[in-house]
Amino acid sequence: MSIIRDTPLPQAGKAVGIQTIGMTMRFGGFTALDNVSVDIPAGTFHALLGENGAGKSTLVKCIMGFYHQTSGSLSVDGREIAVGSPKDAAAYGLGMVYQHFTLVPSLTGAENLVISRAQVPAVINWAKERKDLAAFMQRMPFKIPLDRPVSELAAGEKQKLEIVKQLYLGRSFLVLDEPTSVLTPAEADEMLGLVRGMTERGELTVLMISHKFHEVTKFADAVSILRRGKLVGSGKVGELSTSEMASMMIGDVKLAELDTRVPVSSTAKSVLKVERVKAPDRSGLKMIEIDKLTVRSGEIVGIAGISGNGQKELTEILAGQRPTDAGTVEVNGGAYGATRQETRRNHVRFIPEEPLQNACAPKMTVSENLAFRTFDLKADGKDAIWLSKGKMRKRAGDLIADFKVKTASSASPIAALSGGNVQRAVLARELTGEVDLLIVSNPCFGLDFSAVAEIRARIMRARNAGAAVLLLSEDLDELLEMSDRIMVISEGKLVYETPALAADIAVIGSHMAGHH
Repeated sequence: MSIIRDTPLPQAGKAVGIQTIGMTMRFGGFTALDNVSVDIPAGTFHALLGENGAGKSTLVKCIMGFYHQTSGSLSVDGREIAVGSPKDAAAYGLGMVYQHFTLVPSLTGAENLVISRAQVPAVINWAKERKDLAAFMQRMPFKIPLDRPVSELAAGEKQKLEIVKQLYLGRSFLVLDEPTSVLTPAEADEMLGLVRGMTERGELTVLMISHKFHEVTKFADAVSILRRGKLVGSGKVGELSTSEMASMMIGDVKLAELDTRVPVSSTAKSVLKVERVKAPDRSGLKMIEIDKLTVRSGEIVGIAGISGNGQKELTEILAGQRPTDAGTVEVNGGAYGATRQETRRNHVRFIPEEPLQNACAPKMTVSENLAFRTFDLKADGKDAIWLSKGKMRKRAGDLIADFKVKTASSASPIAALSGGNVQRAVLARELTGEVDLLIVSNPCFGLDFSAVAEIRARIMRARNAGAAVLLLSEDLDELLEMSDRIMVISEGKLVYETPALAADIAVIGSHMAGHH
């Protein structure tokens, strides 16, 4: 779509304001964004909050021209414009800083800035460019060494350089997508403070997607909150408490299903014990420190947390995929290192997130995938020498029927199944036979209602049969519906614990956001 050309392009160094009016985005029958109107005046710092899948990214992609909205409009400084591509957005001074870095690591800061321009001369006059860059950096609140390769910069410096790049390209409205997820608290505060200063001087307007309430309350002027594609609340930051923001984000959760549950026996034995465990996180910059985590027989312990706070590392430690620097993991009272023998002896089962990638061999058949736990065992439990294809097929047929796995045949590659059916097949393999400990991560992510209900019922059945269940989920509704106890993980530590029946959503929400 062409841009309305009579709108003047933004002046460098002068903030622009934007408005979305009735912004709606449908993908087939799914409405990702439903009639969202947000006003972000020039020179303000606006925060956009919402759980995963609430529509934040969709709204931003419509503003930036990555998506073309189904209906609704966008205005810049009070004039309606049509943004058909990110290039169009750039022409109006709209820029975006992503959660993950987009700089070329082997080039210096100066080189990254110069090559980011739309027009770069074939032969670059570096003497002139360095002089121009020095003059430009004089006007910037950020101090960054531009002569060093980006790979040598700290995460905070890289994030500042990403912002400087957008300002260098003349952007005067910036979307910051979880800009502090890779920064230390001190780096985050410094960077957001500098950005806030630019908004106060009228040089910049900011829309920040964030999960961290303390950043929102400290740096933002106003907030808009999305839930399931709809705008459910907005207002000045000083007029909304973090608990009000949390309950708008999460909504009213029905707890009726919990009331029918048999309470955990006070004499239930501890199956999983994690004590004083330390391990480096995925970035290698921070530590995961699990001081004490116990799951008893016949109990579901839910771990709540915003994505990227150490959940993945915790599951990797328990799966034997991440070495620890200190501490102990015990299952059924003995040291546990997640070897195949220990897993088998202690009846430990795993349902990781994205099961097709993490719990299956995608090109192998459904029958073969269902046999992974048992193919090398004879009926008496001793090691088998020969594979019995006939037995594997018969067992697969029984499991497919029992767990309602929809597949053309047990000989189909498992990758040919839908997401819900892959999940059912993995459940069939992991929940058949004796289960003492079940570790489950985001089991219902992206599945339809019927698959979700069935999968939750299967996990609950394992719990009622005496399994100890550790359930890691980013879906708070799921944790409240399923768990006996809920613990919150934030920045690699377990920071809060509550019985699920007495859970206060606002308190859980603020701990999830690091507000503890």
